[in-house]
Amino acid sequence: MRPATNSDAQAIASLWIRSRQASIPAIPKPIHSEGEIQRWVSDVLLPGGGTWLVESDDEVIAMMTLRDGWIDQLYVDPKYVGQGRGSSLMAHAKLLRPEGLDLWTFQSNVRARQFYETHGFRPVSETTGDNEEGAPDVHYRWDG
Repeated sequence: MRPATNSDAQAIASLWIRSRQASIPAIPKPIHSEGEIQRWVSDVLLPGGGTWLVESDDEVIAMMTLRDGWIDQLYVDPKYVGQGRGSSLMAHAKLLRPEGLDLWTFQSNVRARQFYETHGFRPVSETTGDNEEGAPDVHYRWDG
């Protein structure tokens, strides 16, 4: 595991896209083009800091962005789901923020919800779609 750098932008965007595509229909399909996602990673996500990567054979296979006590992004390459990569990122987040963590996930993403609940998160609120996808989501918290 290591912090992301600007040179990781393309690999992160590719991982993000692969993971999101593999999760359809449990989550809404991305509403932005691949080019827009690449620019968002390069111009917004990485400059904001807090992005961590897991690699295997020099390939980015999992990523997490942690900011101000919030897990903002957490994606694992579909080929590696269920092999502990997400759990290692979650353990790292808890070490960095032992006082607690928050995150949002789509209500329909049952697999992610089970993952977060297994790691001690509990749902604290829900929306009817206060996100750019317009899909119902749930706010989770780990109290530390």
